[in-house]
Amino acid sequence: MPTFHHVKVLRRVPHPDRAFTQGLIAEGDTIWESSGLYGRSALRRYQIGQNQAPDTAALPPELFAEGICRVGENIWQLTWRERVALRWDARSLTLLETISYNREGWGICTAGDQVLTSDGSSELVVRDPATLQPLGLIMVRCGGRRIGDLNDLAWAGGRIWANIAQRHYLAGIDPATGEVVDIVDAKPAMERHRDPEAILNGITALPTAGEFLLTGKGFKSIYQVRLAAGRPRKHPDQLLAGRS
Repeated sequence: MPTFHHVKVLRRVPHPDRAFTQGLIAEGDTIWESSGLYGRSALRRYQIGQNQAPDTAALPPELFAEGICRVGENIWQLTWRERVALRWDARSLTLLETISYNREGWGICTAGDQVLTSDGSSELVVRDPATLQPLGLIMVRCGGRRIGDLNDLAWAGGRIWANIAQRHYLAGIDPATGEVVDIVDAKPAMERHRDPEAILNGITALPTAGEFLLTGKGFKSIYQVRLAAGRPRKHPDQLLAGRS
């Protein structure tokens, strides 16, 4: 049975330009963010608390940006359906190369000496961090049931943490088995929006154990949160139910 948590909001800061968040990385007070939509996709960098992103690199209008992760001095940025990935210099936001990519791009995170990616299914792909070539698969399940709609990813405490698209829950996944071992109710970091696309999406771990930054597409704020003990209202596979 998974361990249940809820999030306690420690602080709320502006989300620059209320971007259409697809990926988030934090390093100290610096945030890198991937924002999506055709004709508006970009890689952005700013200091936490800023109202606008002073450093922005726009993508070509035919690319829809998705998740990002940092590997050394570089940032990998996925695209949605275009089946290419972009490699950027993290400091200068200079595009270094564009490579072919074998699936839809959703989320990506660095996990030790490997990279993990999602594509909206129940599968996470283990990849070479230098080339993004696939090395293996992790099938994500909760109590024997596949858990789909895996979206943005983060790595912390030996767990893969995943947004579940269209839901206010996060899944903590054991990389060795693919089993969901933690379920997090992130509703305190949700916002009310009329736009159905304004979903929770954007997770990055902080140095303090159990703390994360969370935001969403078009959200007005970024939330610093801490995991706290919680109780489930439904059976685990109902909380995380999605496409497989």
